Amino acid sequence: MIKKLPLLSFVLLQLAACSQISYVPTHTPAETRTRLSHLLPSNIPDRTGWADDIQTAFEAQSLDPTPDNLCSVIAIIEQESNFQADPQVPGLGRIAREEIDRRASKAHVPGFLVDAALSLRSSTGTTYAQRIAKVRTERELSDVFDDFIAMAPLGQQLFGRFNPVHTGGPMQVAVAFAEQNASGYPYSRSGTIRQAVFSRQGGVYFGTAHLLGYHTDYPKPIYRFADYNAGHYASRNAAFQAALNRLVKVRLALDGDLINYGSTEPGQTELAVRSLGSRLDMSNSAIYSELRQGNEQGFEKTHVYKRVFELADQVARQTVPRAILPGITLESPKITRHLTTAWFAQRVDERRARCMARGQ
Repeated sequence: MIKKLPLLSFVLLQLAACSQISYVPTHTPAETRTRLSHLLPSNIPDRTGWADDIQTAFEAQSLDPTPDNLCSVIAIIEQESNFQADPQVPGLGRIAREEIDRRASKAHVPGFLVDAALSLRSSTGTTYAQRIAKVRTERELSDVFDDFIAMAPLGQQLFGRFNPVHTGGPMQVAVAFAEQNASGYPYSRSGTIRQAVFSRQGGVYFGTAHLLGYHTDYPKPIYRFADYNAGHYASRNAAFQAALNRLVKVRLALDGDLINYGSTEPGQTELAVRSLGSRLDMSNSAIYSELRQGNEQGFEKTHVYKRVFELADQVARQTVPRAILPGITLESPKITRHLTTAWFAQRVDERRARCMARGQ
């Protein structure tokens, strides 16, 4: 699950300190590919192709190909797809149909209308319902929806928003993120950015951008891995919520959401900060204005951030953590067991460590 993310438009102009960005090339493309040949698992197909795509992603985005950075990308690919450009999802056809019906019901679209629309013949000669039942990968499912929206009467109006595929490719990057950050994409393409996400080249490029293309001061890579799953700066924001928990009676969920996105009503974190208004010497509007910067690095320079941590340090009589793993349960039609963002980050970090050992 990936949340609303900021654009890369200007953050790529900053240097980072942990898995960070560098604009002074220190390695030639050939040297980076050679380094990758030692870091990539030995048993994956087309190791040369994977090395080429990872190297291109780093070069196009001016990212420093340190072993730690390269291993971070390799670990995400291994965790998300086991080096399959378009990984198969067991039972995807059934999952997709259930999700379509759920979304249609939520939008008050009658079931008979859904059935009638999906009973139409598609460009392949079979019905859309039949094609959905047979899909094995997210690319195949997304292609069915693209075809449906283009071919079926009122397809976009009725079902454009029901496409259940929001992430894809070898790094399971969000399609919305890729579409927002398509500028600078180094490959020629004939299709859409959505379609590019499901390719190895596109998936690696946009996944690398999502993982490394923003500045953090995290002490360990594991927090960046949590951000990859939960949204940029989720680990920092969860630490901010944990600091608030030392100052207020309400126990806040450590989910990294500082404001109630999509609603005019204040969320629990905002209300907690408001309760400290006199100690912070801030109005409600000023609090909201600064909490809105929670998806940006600049939030760390705000008065509310500095003051909340100052008060928390005083209560704890020590410096409280500025980054923690968010307490988020992963929810997706594809997930059939209890998983959390912390579990994801820890698994990726273990894979990163094994990758680093291969390079020794």
